[in-house]
Amino acid sequence: MSAPTSEGSRFTVSQTRQAELRGDCANCFGLCCVALPFAKSADFAVNKSSGDPCRNLQEDFRCGIHTRLRDSGFPGCTVYDCFGAGQRVSQVTFGGVSWREAPDTARQMYEVFPVMRQLHELLRYLTEARALAATRGLHAELDRALARVTALTEGTPAELERLDVAPVRAEVNPLLLRSSSLVRAAVGGKPKSRRGADLIGARLRGAKLRGADLRGALLIAADLSGADLSLADLIGADLRGADLSGADLTGALFLTQPQLNAARGDTATRLPEGFERPAHWTR
Repeated sequence: MSAPTSEGSRFTVSQTRQAELRGDCANCFGLCCVALPFAKSADFAVNKSSGDPCRNLQEDFRCGIHTRLRDSGFPGCTVYDCFGAGQRVSQVTFGGVSWREAPDTARQMYEVFPVMRQLHELLRYLTEARALAATRGLHAELDRALARVTALTEGTPAELERLDVAPVRAEVNPLLLRSSSLVRAAVGGKPKSRRGADLIGARLRGAKLRGADLRGALLIAADLSGADLSLADLIGADLRGADLSGADLTGALFLTQPQLNAARGDTATRLPEGFERPAHWTR
């Protein structure tokens, strides 16, 4: 086991493991640009049906407007992460043979991709929980859960296509809840609980939310500037358009890069270790 990181509450996760759970477009067949549908809106400039390649997808499976997605009317693409499912399906499940090379596999590949994405999201959360020093007493259970979910990702295309992830998620969620509680207990007192709360547009400037339970909270366009969100549980929280300028997210639990990409922030926003400051944030 590696030594705790500078945050004092986590163990180092190997770079290999981190890479496996992050999208690697260079090794994917553009699956999110083909398999997933989207509707013309503030997030997407056009309508697209599932199975239809995005008009911006090039022959090499790269996005032709990747560096200017927001300016071209596709900000929704900038807040999406497959958690490494794309390269897993492309290079492992389907053996590196693309839907263009083998059109007869296309439909199944498109069905498998969102299933794999859900499994990789669970692996992402379980891996984080396993790296927390406070969850030491749960490490054996977390290891078993990681092994079970990992085994599911190794299924055949047919097995993955049939897989119902909901029961798997139901098994994992209580373990993640217990992990969260153990970490947030260090805050002392009774941490605030706003789980699933409708906080759309809420004025939470400078709010003291250290160790708060914000699982699934709707924080769309909320003013969280200068707020203390350290050690807060943000799993599934909707941060689209939320203002995180000057906010402290140090040690925030189950935060993902897509959540940050969907929000607004600045150079004063304190991020957990391992996260990238979104390019569209103010400097």
